[in-house]
Amino acid sequence: MVRRLFWKLYVSYLVVVIVCTGAVGGFVLSAMRKVYVSRVAADLEARAQLIAEQIRKPLKQRQYAGLDDVCERLGKASSTRITVIMPNGLVAADSDEEPSQMDSHADRPEVIEAVAGRLGKTLRYSKTLRTDMMYVATPVYIDESVAAVIRTSLPLTDIEHVLGTVAGRVLLGAVVVAGLAAGVGLVVSRRISRPLERLREGAQRFAEGDFSQELPGTHTEEIASLATALNRMAAQLGEKIQTITRQRNEQEAILASMIEGVVAIDTEQRILSLNQAAGRLLNVEIAQAQGRNLVEVIRNADLQRLTKKILSSRQIVEEQITLHDGAERFVQVHGSVLRDGTDREIGSLLVINDVTRLRRLETVRRDFVANVSHELMTPITAIKGFVETLCEGGLEDQRKATKFLGIIGRQADRLNAIIEDLLRLSRIEEEGKSGGFDAVEAPLAEVLRAAVAACEAQAAEHQTQIHTDCSDELQVRMNPQLIEQAVVNLLDNAINYSDAGSRVYVDAEGREGETVIRVVDEGCGIAAEHLPRIFERFYRVDKARSRELGGTGLGLAIVKHIAQVHGGRVTVESTPGKGSIFTIHLPHRSASTEASSM
Repeated sequence: MVRRLFWKLYVSYLVVVIVCTGAVGGFVLSAMRKVYVSRVAADLEARAQLIAEQIRKPLKQRQYAGLDDVCERLGKASSTRITVIMPNGLVAADSDEEPSQMDSHADRPEVIEAVAGRLGKTLRYSKTLRTDMMYVATPVYIDESVAAVIRTSLPLTDIEHVLGTVAGRVLLGAVVVAGLAAGVGLVVSRRISRPLERLREGAQRFAEGDFSQELPGTHTEEIASLATALNRMAAQLGEKIQTITRQRNEQEAILASMIEGVVAIDTEQRILSLNQAAGRLLNVEIAQAQGRNLVEVIRNADLQRLTKKILSSRQIVEEQITLHDGAERFVQVHGSVLRDGTDREIGSLLVINDVTRLRRLETVRRDFVANVSHELMTPITAIKGFVETLCEGGLEDQRKATKFLGIIGRQADRLNAIIEDLLRLSRIEEEGKSGGFDAVEAPLAEVLRAAVAACEAQAAEHQTQIHTDCSDELQVRMNPQLIEQAVVNLLDNAINYSDAGSRVYVDAEGREGETVIRVVDEGCGIAAEHLPRIFERFYRVDKARSRELGGTGLGLAIVKHIAQVHGGRVTVESTPGKGSIFTIHLPHRSASTEASSM
């Protein structure tokens, strides 16, 4: 049981006071008892000496009959029992009892001492008087020999009565002294405990992080030194906590601002900490993940294997793994051993980079290189083949030569179209990045009518009807030539991939926050697996038919980039066998702002 210091001090002081007072009182009473008994013994001895002088003459004359009267008279006068005992132990006279009825006193210790010529003293129970008595016996000499023994005695009840009175006074004094000492102890205990209590309260505030108030000093050197030491400790702690807090905030700010995910794991595969980027990459809640085992939080065998490899090899490990959490993502993991301030290994540290976009860009780049090489190689191979045929004698046959030259011309036109589309796409991208294209507020209906007019001949050839629906009052801030090019590309695809006699619809309207341009056809439609990649360069749904129709595979990519340089986007909805809907979304803001945001 924990007790307050005040009660420990006060109770201990009170116990010491009581014990000391009791010990002193007992010693005083014992000393007084000895002194009083010695004094009574001396008094009885003096009385015995006086009585001896009065009975010496009768003893010398052997007149024993008068001794009894003398003892009785002197005993009453002095309130003392007086007994005259012969050397043989017989009682010759007694002030209180009949001598003839008393036993021999030869065996009494005090009598034995007196007969031997010495003063005899003893405290003993008297069988005659049935009480404790104090006896003093002195010898009576006649002719230098012991003729008798004079014994004086007093009951101890008289002594105890006197001593009881004295003891009462001593006890009263002891109680008064103890009370005063207890009061002084109370004051002293409070003066000691109160400053310590204030120190305790101050230390509690320090423990709670409140260093604003200093501990007060006292007049006690030790407690004042303790208060000074605590104040100095609090100041140092405050500075260190501020430093640690500032460093922690800086570290948290740095980790929170990092686009790389950072995960710290201990030697038992428990997550020590992770930043927000790691939470997003691994799709976990930071608060719920900390302290839990990696296997429970992230169910990825490659990541678990990587952490074990770091701890076992004690080397830097770098590896690319795939995360499967709904969508496939590729991350580059850089792992190293985690050490504390004393260079002791405490776990592993993982730095995770999301390389999904780079991986996809790399895939797109490879596909682009492969596609552009393939697209360019096809007409080049054809041209080279027919030129070789002509050089090997094909010129002699005028009809075949004319046919071959026509094929070479068409392949050259196709090659030229591919190059023009690539240059146009590059120019659109460059202008979008630099914001160099012109944007004006213009009626959208005129742009749509110009695009339809550019495709009328192709539509007539395919027996396709084009219907337009756009208000003349609809104004859009745009580059009219680029928007016209985008609509022409969509119309070209819609006409080429629709059956003869079908219809194509072009409409535009203003919605909340944007303007939408839709091109709807009744063609063959596009399967769902092709929709995510349909706007990639040289991506073809039906490669054979696309080349047969003369397409370069860049039309939809150009549409996408035109929409992007305007700050917008392009979407597609398609159902195989029923047709497709391509939609250009243009936001309601200036083209310069759109371009700068790209």
